[in-house]
Amino acid sequence: MEKKIVYFERPGRENTGACLEVVKEAIRSGCWKHLVIASTEGDTGVLFSEALRNEGMNIVVVTHSAGFKAANTHEMTPEVRGSIEGTGAKVYTGTLITHSLEAAFASKFNGLYPTLIVAQSLRRFGEGAKVCCEMVMMATDAGLIPEDEEILTVAGTGRGADTVLVVRSSASKRFLDLKVIEVLAKPRG
Repeated sequence: MEKKIVYFERPGRENTGACLEVVKEAIRSGCWKHLVIASTEGDTGVLFSEALRNEGMNIVVVTHSAGFKAANTHEMTPEVRGSIEGTGAKVYTGTLITHSLEAAFASKFNGLYPTLIVAQSLRRFGEGAKVCCEMVMMATDAGLIPEDEEILTVAGTGRGADTVLVVRSSASKRFLDLKVIEVLAKPRG
């Protein structure tokens, strides 16, 4: 089997448009039914959900948890959330798998915990790759995508998108069953 992989010179939001084109091309192949997209404030979620609204995909946009940046705050406004949901996509806001209770203990007691080791290990493939894996587990845990299916995923480094993966989904409880099946796009640096 031969497939094309897009590599970006640098990570970052300037790769978002190219990632959207990679996803459109992948969807045309007809292999995937589910798309999971990372979007903090919603710009990437709006772009992808609007561009792909008529593709017949189950689109799930995953945001940071409430209070991620500061207590009692949401990074995505209700208006942006409504725009995404207006396209038929779902928005999921929940605890990030690698920002759980262990992160609180690590910052307080300077320890190293298994979840943080997993996060750092996944980052060896890039921040976007780590987020893609994390979001698939979150969306599976929430019942928004099925378990043990190939899921098209999009994430980035900071803002925007710079990574597109195909991940075999698993619930976080079965993390060791999660597999990265294909890399469609990612930064080299």
